[in-house]
Parts: sequence; structure tokens; C-alpha cells
Amino acid sequence: MYVTLKLLRTAPEVSGATSEARRQGPYCRTRSPWAVAPRPTTETRTMRFSRLLRARPRRPGSDGEHALQEQWGTAERADRFYDDQVCDRLLPTMTDFIGGMTMMFVATADRRGECDSSLRAGPEGFVTVLDDRHVAYPEYRGNGVMASLGNIAENPHVGLLMIDFSEALIGLHVNGSARVVADADLRLEYPELPTDGVPGRRAQVWVVVEVEEAYIHCRKHIPRLVPAERNRSWGTDAVKAKGGDYFGAAARHDEPVRTGTEDETGSPAEGRPEVPADPVAERTGAGAAS
Repeated sequence: MYVTLKLLRTAPEVSGATSEARRQGPYCRTRSPWAVAPRPTTETRTMRFSRLLRARPRRPGSDGEHALQEQWGTAERADRFYDDQVCDRLLPTMTDFIGGMTMMFVATADRRGECDSSLRAGPEGFVTVLDDRHVAYPEYRGNGVMASLGNIAENPHVGLLMIDFSEALIGLHVNGSARVVADADLRLEYPELPTDGVPGRRAQVWVVVEVEEAYIHCRKHIPRLVPAERNRSWGTDAVKAKGGDYFGAAARHDEPVRTGTEDETGSPAEGRPEVPADPVAERTGAGAAS
């Protein structure tokens, strides 16, 4: 496949000392290898897409995003974002932001690149900043599928997204490499880890993420949500509390769906009240892991 586009010539190689200074320098990549080179010239040429992927190396992000930046003319704007916003560790303001989070989205992929995204939730501070290069979050008792942990076992790369929907209307991306650590082992290394006495909200293991990138998610498309008080059944196995067969997946097999109010025969248990069909009640337990 051939594409016609405007390509910025690859910047000259930067010395190892400069590269090392970037890695050991201030929080954000304000002195990146491509920023120290003179402004590159522009010329129009036709080339193979594979050659395009090799253009402008050593920038944050993927080869694919770099190629599309060149093709769609957004490379200069992207470079400003990389230089201004992409950090290789957590800033103090990011640490404060994480400390106030009660939910987080986790993206993982297996060794073949098959992706999964999941929700994690807990009280404020359930995501713990160990230092400016490491964050940890607990894995509570869930549905037993282990989708996220299974992916991490094959492929340690993870993407975390935390969003403040109610006040700042801003988000924080944290990308890095993850490892799974037993609760007892991590507490030996970090005795100050929070301890939660709520049943179903006790960490079985922790996921420790070594930060490779941390950067803002802009607010322009983030809706404002108003928090509402609700009683969550952390770690429960009650079908109704977990949402039952909300989407009718089990009903496809023409099998009766147990609601959690039946007796051993499958009939509604005498004297046992039906759980009200309240959408909020049906979402109870949304913080369960998967």
C-alpha cells in the first residue's frame, strides 16, 4: 500500500548522554531528543507505509499514532502535547489526584494483543501511590474469571484511567508495566498500605504498576456526575445484588434464571421477600473485580 503525504525528516541521532539526561531529568519530557534538533524541513514524497512507521523515532507513543500524525498533519501539535504533558513519573499534583479517586478503568491485553477493559472501585485512597514511579491497587473478591490478572500474567503492559466526574472534570492516564503481588508480601515492603475491614473489600492480591507514562485526559468531553449514596455489597455472590441476568444472556439457553430468592426446588421461598427491581439496587456490587 502506498500513501502520499508530507513527511518531516528524521531528526539527527542524539548522544547517549543527552538521552540519559532525559531519562534522569525532571518529571516531564521537556527536553526530548526530537526537541533539541533544529526544526526539520518538509518535503512531499511517496513511500511505503512500513517506511513511514520508521520515521521520527524515539517519541512517546506508538508507531501507529506517529504515522497517523504525519499523515493527518498533527505531528507538531502532538509534539507539543508530548513535551508539555507526558511525564515519566507522577507529579505531586497527580499523587493528590489519585488519592481522591473512588473508581478507575483498567485496560489489559493478553500475549496475542486481545484486549479487555474493566472497572475497579473502592473507597478514596484505594489506589495507593507507593512512590513517584509506582502505584498499586487491590484486587477484591470477584466473579472468579480473572480476566485482567490473566492478561497481566501473559502481558504486563496496562493502561489505567482515572476521571474526576464531579469536581475537577479532568482525567489522568497512567501507563506502565504491572506485576501481581500477594497482600502479605507487599505489606512487608510497604507497611503503611491501607487496611480495609469491610468484608469483600479486603485485598487478596495487589497489582503494582511501574509508571512509564502519566498524562492528562482533557475535560472537554467529560460529563459532570453527581455522586449518590448507595449501599454496595462488596464481594457478594448474590445473583440479584450483582445485577442478575440484566442483558438476558443466560436466558438464551432457555434455562430459568435464579434471582437469589428461590428455595432448593427453584420456587420462590416462602416468606422471603423479592428484591425490589430498583436499577440502583441491581447495580449494587459494581466494584467487584473481574
